[in-house]
Amino acid sequence: MPEAYAAHPDYGYDRDFRGYGEAGLRGLKWRNDAKIAVSFVINYEEGGERSVLCGDGQSETNLRENAGPPRINERHYNAESEFEYGSRAGFWRLFRLFNKHEMKFTLYAVACAVQEVPEVVTRCVETGHDVASHAYRWLEYHDFSIDKEREWIKKCVESLKKLSGYAPKGWYYGRGSPHSRTLVPQVYEEMGEELVWASDTYADDVPYWIDRADEKQKSSPTGCLMVPYSYDCNDFKFHSANGFRDPQGFYNHLKNAFDMLYAEGEEGAPKMMTVGLHNRIIGRPGRFKALQDFVEYISKKEGVWVATRTEIAECFREQFPYQKGSLAKAK
Repeated sequence: MPEAYAAHPDYGYDRDFRGYGEAGLRGLKWRNDAKIAVSFVINYEEGGERSVLCGDGQSETNLRENAGPPRINERHYNAESEFEYGSRAGFWRLFRLFNKHEMKFTLYAVACAVQEVPEVVTRCVETGHDVASHAYRWLEYHDFSIDKEREWIKKCVESLKKLSGYAPKGWYYGRGSPHSRTLVPQVYEEMGEELVWASDTYADDVPYWIDRADEKQKSSPTGCLMVPYSYDCNDFKFHSANGFRDPQGFYNHLKNAFDMLYAEGEEGAPKMMTVGLHNRIIGRPGRFKALQDFVEYISKKEGVWVATRTEIAECFREQFPYQKGSLAKAK
């Protein structure tokens, strides 16, 4: 183990290459005996990205339509407007689609972003969608000190709780630090709040428990439930070199993933499927049609449970409460 991690045992986690093994997870039942659980995630980042207005010294270059070099110590109005499209038009297009089909989504809310348009959170709460944390700002956290990251986690929880009326039940960084996996549940405990799930993992098709590195000596550890996120069924790949070149490719990929996991569910091994979405990416009309077609496709299938990540986590926890040293052990 590298020296940096050996010096901080509370933040080091062993890798797990085995997972549930050949047999997979057995005994899992989704609500209403669904064959598959589908989680739609809307990443709300607009207003949380890098900007000289926020003291970052440069404009944002990540996940943009026209990603050139950053503007240093000056505003980049075109870049800002790309993000503003997501909050002004893209989000509401997605919001209307899921409400029309009575499908609940999880909002990965960057706290500083939704502070700019608080009615986004208000309307999500009113319509039964799940408001989860996507950190205080949409930045890289790998070089944050432990104390600074702890402070920002607390600020994020406080901000989202003020807007939604509850502390976010789930957390996803995307660009966390080596300390994040321990710090997030620690701060929740210090604040007297409950972290139901975390999603900074891409390691499986079903949730699983991990032992927290800081609980090795605790007599009553609580662990942390990991609800895997997805980079492959994710619209960000429209903006990556190895990604989707057209909306039909996105639709085909989603459909293939769904059909495969649905078939495994029919065989008695139900899985979950995550679809990652961004307001400024899939919210553009030319791409949106692919998502609309996929939503309509799965809406005609029997045995599909479209659920929030908190609903999925709670369903899993009921059947497989935490037991130290086990990914999932039935009651």
